Amino acid sequence: MDRLVLLGSKGGPAVRPGGPWPSSSLLAIGGRTIVVDCGLGVTRGMVDAGISLKALDRIFVTHLHSDHVLELGPLIHTAWTAGLAAPVTVYGPPGTGHYWQRFCQAMEFDIEIRIVDEGRPDIRDLVSVEEFGEGLVLEDGGLTVTTLRVDHPPVTDCFALRFEQGGKSVVFSADTALFPPLAEFARSANILVHEAMLADGVERLVARTGNGARLREHLLASHSFADEAGRIASNAGVKRLVLNHLIPADDPVIGEADWIDAVRKTWAGDLTIARDGLVVPLSGEHAASGEETA
Repeated sequence: MDRLVLLGSKGGPAVRPGGPWPSSSLLAIGGRTIVVDCGLGVTRGMVDAGISLKALDRIFVTHLHSDHVLELGPLIHTAWTAGLAAPVTVYGPPGTGHYWQRFCQAMEFDIEIRIVDEGRPDIRDLVSVEEFGEGLVLEDGGLTVTTLRVDHPPVTDCFALRFEQGGKSVVFSADTALFPPLAEFARSANILVHEAMLADGVERLVARTGNGARLREHLLASHSFADEAGRIASNAGVKRLVLNHLIPADDPVIGEADWIDAVRKTWAGDLTIARDGLVVPLSGEHAASGEETA
C-alpha cells in the first residue's frame, strides 16, 4: 500500500520524557521505501512501524538542522549492521556529503572491524550522496522528485520536496515561514505535509526553554503558523493537509482540537494532525494502522 508514515512529528531537536520525536517520515510509493529527514529517533520509528531497515532505498534531507539530519548516519549504519547489502542513495543540500564523510571517519574503527570480523560489505561503497539545489532532482522508473527553495532563515539551503509516482504526489514543505510560491509547487498534490506552530504554545515554549527573545525571533521569522499552512493548502488545492513538525508538539495544555481550530480558519478540506507512528494512505485506501483524520 502506498502510504506516508509519520515517524517523528515534533519541531526542534529537544526530546522530553514521553514526548514525540523530531522530524522524520517514511514514504512508501511505487514499491520504494523512501525516508524524508532523519531526526533523532528515525531508526526506532521505522522498526516500530514494522519496516525492514534492509528495505532502505533512498533518503532525502530537506536541510541540515540537527532535527532533520542528526540520525542520518546512525540510521544507515544500523541498517548495515541489520544486513543491508543493497545500495542506498542519500539526497540532500550542499554539505550532506561532508556530513556522511565525517560520520564514516568517526565510525572508522567499527566499520573496518565489522568488515573483517563479520564479512560485511564496505558501507562506504554502498552509500552514495547526491547534493541538490532547486529544481529536478530525480527521474527514475516513474518516480520524479523536484525541489523548491523555501524561506527558513538563516538557513539558505532548505528545500521543499515533491514526490510524484503513478499519478500520486506528496509534497513536504520542509521548515519554512509562510512562503506563497509553495502553493504552486504543491498544486493538486494528494498530500501536503506542512509544518505548523501555535502562537500560545510558542510563548510557553520560549519561557520553558529560556532562550527568550532570540528563540522567539527565530521561530517567528523561520516557521509557519497553522492557519498559514492552511492558506497554502487552500491555494494549492491539495487533497489532504497533514500538519507536521509541530511547534510545540509536547505542550500538555495543547491538544489536537487546538490545532484543528487554528487551521480550520483557512482550510476546510481533509486534515491530519501528525503524531508519531501515524499512517496516512496516499489516496482512496484504508490505513494499515493508526490513521487519524479530521
